[in-house]
Amino acid sequence: MDDTRFARIRTVAERMRVRLPWLIVSGSGLLSVLLLYVLFGAYLPARQHVTSLEAELKEVYAREAALQTRLAQQEQRYALRDQQMAALVAEREALARRLENLQRELTAARARPR
Repeated sequence: MDDTRFARIRTVAERMRVRLPWLIVSGSGLLSVLLLYVLFGAYLPARQHVTSLEAELKEVYAREAALQTRLAQQEQRYALRDQQMAALVAEREALARRLENLQRELTAARARPR
């Protein structure tokens, strides 16, 4: 009776051994599919998106540099116009003083008897 009981335990153990490798094989296959999905289904599109965002960022930086250059040029023009305006105002004031001096001299010359 011991032999038959031992034989039954052995057959059950053999069945479990047969099932266990298939479970491991199917689990490995599922893990491989999951890995491939993560690699090709998620990582590569995300990497392509990052690449396109980097290209867009470079374009934005280039546009920003161009705008900074234009702004600096406009600021230089405004500074030059301000200098020219200050020079013209000073010249106008000098001409106004000279005109006043000449008018005083003319009035004084008319007032003097000849």
